[in-house]
Amino acid sequence: MISYLLPTLILLPLIGSLILSFVPSSSVNTIRVGGLLTSSVTFILSLLGWIFFDPSSTKFQFVYEAPWLGTSNIYLILGIDGISLFFVILSAFLIPLCLLAGWESIERQKEYVIAFLVLESLMIAVFCLLDLFLFYVFFESVLIPMFFIIGIFGSRERKIRAAYQFFLYTLLGSVLMLLGILMIYSQTGTTQVELLYTAEFSEMAQIILWLSFFASFAVKVPMVPVHIWLPEAHVEAPTAGSVILAGILLKLGTYGFLRFSIPLFPDASLYFTPLVFTMSVIAVMYTSLTTVRQVDLKKIIAYSSVAHMNFVTLGLFSLNPLGVEGSILLMLSHGLVSPALFLCIGVLYDRYKTRLLRYYGGSVHTMPLLSAVFLFFTMGNISLPGTSSFVGEFMVLSGTFVSNPFICFLGATGMVLGAAYSLWLYNRVAFGAFKPHFISTYSDLNRREFFIFVPLILGVLWMGIYPEVFLNEIHASVYNLLENFSRADGKII
Repeated sequence: MISYLLPTLILLPLIGSLILSFVPSSSVNTIRVGGLLTSSVTFILSLLGWIFFDPSSTKFQFVYEAPWLGTSNIYLILGIDGISLFFVILSAFLIPLCLLAGWESIERQKEYVIAFLVLESLMIAVFCLLDLFLFYVFFESVLIPMFFIIGIFGSRERKIRAAYQFFLYTLLGSVLMLLGILMIYSQTGTTQVELLYTAEFSEMAQIILWLSFFASFAVKVPMVPVHIWLPEAHVEAPTAGSVILAGILLKLGTYGFLRFSIPLFPDASLYFTPLVFTMSVIAVMYTSLTTVRQVDLKKIIAYSSVAHMNFVTLGLFSLNPLGVEGSILLMLSHGLVSPALFLCIGVLYDRYKTRLLRYYGGSVHTMPLLSAVFLFFTMGNISLPGTSSFVGEFMVLSGTFVSNPFICFLGATGMVLGAAYSLWLYNRVAFGAFKPHFISTYSDLNRREFFIFVPLILGVLWMGIYPEVFLNEIHASVYNLLENFSRADGKII
């Protein structure tokens, strides 16, 4: 039965959404409970992957294979390794929290729950697929439910514009990737990832293919200058939409680098490492400085996400185990901390219908529970020792230092700037004078909101205090990936 785990994880949310589509829209409680139950069962089943995962194996596990276009040598192949394991679990973990976040604030519950269940199915599939063509199909399909989540459930008039901007930016960037996949297929006759890992491409072909994949993945990260869509999408999306954007969708680009660009095109990856380092450092410094100028609470966290994700690309292209493992940990940490910060802002917006910073102040006296939770995740955002981000950023900087000490120094400035804008934000919201002429009544976290934050707090502490639990599962897969890289490049990493 365990061999059918991955198809079950993908199909269960789809089946749940199909059943809920026949439930009348007026049965709001049935829809809410049905969506929460489906997503919760999916999360519990995803933990079975961790329980039965063999950390000593470098092969893909729980492999499931079925013909899709057998005559064209394209197969539906599912499997996970230490790199993708925790992204599957994180995807299943965040969806129940998203449904709880919109439990009372969203009016069209039926469409809302179905959109998130379909999105969950597509996201899990992206991290499990081991066929390059089908990966591309699902990689782009994720845009469809997210487009509707932003365009329908967004909170302001610009939501339609933001939805189109999100869709077009990310879709157009992937056109070149599709051409690259067709070029690979014409040369090798297959799109199966495990077979492609053993294929050899000429240096010129690697450069062309690497750039075609980079065009897609860089937009998803996003890297400067193709990052404009993200702050706009975050501001207009509902709270749960921002949670998924920050928690999962931004990881698709860096996951693509790790799964495809680095192992398939090792010479080109080495050749373009200075370009990636330069773009990443510029993004870390530029977006950190831009964050300080923002007056919208969501835009502050959005630009902060850009800085953290470009910190991840520094670790990935350090091309050594320390940096790559650190980048994976940092992605997982960002998938907990950034969604939690968006949830904190969502609590404020649900009550007072504004995200402008100047209307808030003194919340530590009137909303002490929210202020305490907000402080905890602010500390996580600035990588305080004991939180999950500290371990990831320390490993990324250590790995980058081995590769390029100067880039490591420039990247480290992002930690200083991150502390500046994070503490500045918290100080403006939690301390200072009351604004009774703007906000006259206050209400702290209710029980539902408090229990949304509890698992996020536990996850951040667990990863920060005892990261070895996660690293044990990642080690073998990362070393295998870099061994293939070094063998193809003729170097020892």
